[in-house]
Amino acid sequence: MTRIAHISSAAADRWSGMALKLIALINTLFVAMVLLTALAVSARAETPASAACTGENLLAELAETDPETHARVLAEGADVIHGDAILYRIERDGVAPSFLFGTMHMTDPRVTELPPFAEAAFAAADTVVIETTEILDPSKSQMALMSRPELTMFTGDERISDYLSDADRARLQEGLSERGLQLALVDRMKPWLVAAMVALPECETARKQAGIEILDIALARRAEASGKDLVGLETIIEQLEAMASLPMEFHVSGLVETVALGERIDDVIETMIALYEDGRTGTVWPTLRVLTPEATGDEGGYAAFERTMITSRNRTMAERVTPLLERGGAFVAVGALHLPGEEGLARLLEDAGYTITPVYE
Repeated sequence: MTRIAHISSAAADRWSGMALKLIALINTLFVAMVLLTALAVSARAETPASAACTGENLLAELAETDPETHARVLAEGADVIHGDAILYRIERDGVAPSFLFGTMHMTDPRVTELPPFAEAAFAAADTVVIETTEILDPSKSQMALMSRPELTMFTGDERISDYLSDADRARLQEGLSERGLQLALVDRMKPWLVAAMVALPECETARKQAGIEILDIALARRAEASGKDLVGLETIIEQLEAMASLPMEFHVSGLVETVALGERIDDVIETMIALYEDGRTGTVWPTLRVLTPEATGDEGGYAAFERTMITSRNRTMAERVTPLLERGGAFVAVGALHLPGEEGLARLLEDAGYTITPVYE
């Protein structure tokens, strides 16, 4: 049986799609990715520094096993507006052009350096914009977390265990144990925190242990070193509040299912990286949906997730970046999944009167 068949077998595994949404979230929530990786590094310190990535591109496998479905996924992705590039030129009469670049919040060497066609845009920029600059200062990050502990931990009598059926408790305990964790040690953490910890492939954890930074942070440090203005569009608290606003049942379901995915997480991550390398950001969600066909009955949960973690944040980013675009010469780098779609950041800027032009390699 193929890996795709393993993931798609609802009868055997009852995936609801929550797990894949949370895995995708690693690449859309900047602060969470950094904080959660730090926690994962400490929790899984036994991970060897030489851990190799073992994921396989599920979309490439789909092309061989089900060409018709593969073609349908690509066609659906091609129909997504602004879904075929990771760099866009932003223009308006009277100001210097700016650029919008989509990043992937991982430490894989394929996504930790700017491609040459984006490097020139970055070098020429006067202002560099990322999702949040607070994460660059550990003291600010710590102060933010200390000021709102309820965003990452249960501060009352609640536990993750309180939301688990006996069957889900057994699945979670087994899955955590395989990762060197015990439920008792993470029971007071908010479930989204634990889910993102276990959604990191071992190779990703190993690279973080070695001090490799994601591209967003590297760009911010380069901007500071070269004297460019550095601006953040969100705060740590805002990003964590967005996660915390989703129903607890959503988080718990996502945690249990993410743990149950096991090594198949590596395949999902590899598939997303492959799409990113090709600039096909609009194909990510259609691909994830075909991997969990039964998720079509979960429109309520999916809609809430997309509205809270992507759409609402896109609107905030568009509003806050506009004054910087009016000055011209900005290089805006945010998670690539914020760019495509009718409510994506590129389209929102287009609606605001800017000319948005994709820049291809």
